[in-house]
Amino acid sequence: MPLDTPLGPVQTRVNALNDRYRHHSATAVLERALNDSQVGKVALVSSFGAESVVLLHMISLMDRNTPVLFLDTEMLFPETLSYQQDVAERLRLTDVRVIRPDRNEVFLKDNDGLLHQSDPDACCALRKTAPLNAALEGFDAWITGRKRFQSGQRAALDFFENEAGKRIKVNPLAHWTKEAVREYMDENRLPRHPLVSKGYPSIGCAPCTSPVEAGEDERAGRWRHTEKTECGIHFVDGRMVRGPRPQGATQ
Repeated sequence: MPLDTPLGPVQTRVNALNDRYRHHSATAVLERALNDSQVGKVALVSSFGAESVVLLHMISLMDRNTPVLFLDTEMLFPETLSYQQDVAERLRLTDVRVIRPDRNEVFLKDNDGLLHQSDPDACCALRKTAPLNAALEGFDAWITGRKRFQSGQRAALDFFENEAGKRIKVNPLAHWTKEAVREYMDENRLPRHPLVSKGYPSIGCAPCTSPVEAGEDERAGRWRHTEKTECGIHFVDGRMVRGPRPQGATQ
């Protein structure tokens, strides 16, 4: 939508948006993100993973023409690719953009598809971070499905974040609990990712995702036996943040 006023500095807008919508519901925050002139041009970035269908469903009710960016790393589970097509069709999403890594870069850096074994951070940068950054050019903001209950650096999550002064990240479900996510999916009879019933509560690329045992953290199956906890999409200035952001630190 056209902007009523020019966009100001990202941090200024983030502060104002958090003050304005701090006590609003997830649906209200999402609706405002789609319509507030100070958010700007926005896209939803979705992995079509275990809980992605919640935001996708909300978007389909508010504005199914919203751009949805789906990162196909070319190392995803076949079940994820099938689920993506099924959900997009069922919700009648009209602008799903499948984002893939640059073929020339993959040829040069990971032609044998084994980079994830020697340097998983470099693999994520090649197959996720770089393609997403390119796809987000031209957008002022993007919507994520991150939630505080997912622990670590997400424990102090706000609705609106400053992404290195470039654009705003919108986290409508920041305050939702696991139970709230499950209830929403049940009440709206939303389709589950087929791998969830097989012990995959958090789903990424096939080589780097394993089933989770009872009592483990839901992200324990991501990059198991390594210190890696994030793919890089939610890094700050290219650096991993292991834990809640210190109060007053730059977002």
